[in-house]
Amino acid sequence: MNVTVNPRVTLVGAGPGDPDLITLKGILALNTADVVLYDALVDPALLHHAPASAMRIYVGKRVGKHSQPQQDTNELCVLMAQQYGHVVRLKGGDPFVFGRGAEELDYISGFGIPTQVVPGISSAVAVPASAGIPVTKRGVCESFWVITGTTSSGQLSQDVALAAKSSATVVILMGTRKLPEIVDVFAKEGKSQLPIAIIQRGTTLDEVVTAGLVSNILEKSEKTKVDAPAIIVLGEVVRESLKLAEVYQLAVGQGQA
Repeated sequence: MNVTVNPRVTLVGAGPGDPDLITLKGILALNTADVVLYDALVDPALLHHAPASAMRIYVGKRVGKHSQPQQDTNELCVLMAQQYGHVVRLKGGDPFVFGRGAEELDYISGFGIPTQVVPGISSAVAVPASAGIPVTKRGVCESFWVITGTTSSGQLSQDVALAAKSSATVVILMGTRKLPEIVDVFAKEGKSQLPIAIIQRGTTLDEVVTAGLVSNILEKSEKTKVDAPAIIVLGEVVRESLKLAEVYQLAVGQGQA
């Protein structure tokens, strides 16, 4: 008996790390998946929302370890949809915030396959929030930048230098390997006393926050062995976190803030 396959792809944002932070609509999409293609930063617990019969395929990429080139992932989305039906492409955070989701949809749509997007909670705002850092706060900061630390050419984004000239909160994703360059940019703008926090594995049980000032964060990050995945937050709002109050009270006592 021939079974009719109705190919479609749903691009789902899995949220910042905590599996409880996926949206209800994301879970409902997983409930009807025939195939789930998931990334490195997706908590495996989310895969339990897919039917037992659904295929689960890891296509994740981590810093320095490209296990699945992007073009291969694009082609796999199309192939799986054509062969099995509903493909859920599960991506960390929000797929349209440095997640290359738009590129994947462009490719898939070129084959006439229907697509849908389920936005996710972006780590750019959720991870600072989990550490008690508001990216904006009345009387402290009225805007924020979200910047990729490493461009496609492997260089530090030039937008970091532009952001450093402003009074805005600066949130840098994928920037841990560029931390010395980032610190140098802000120091050259006379902001060596600006609060900065590096949040590793944000919103998860393994979350680690390293906080200090631009002038001492390199030393602190070496002690805590900061590594990806992590988000860097620079701005006076970092000082507003009740969780980090002791860090900045100590800095004031030492004349560093």
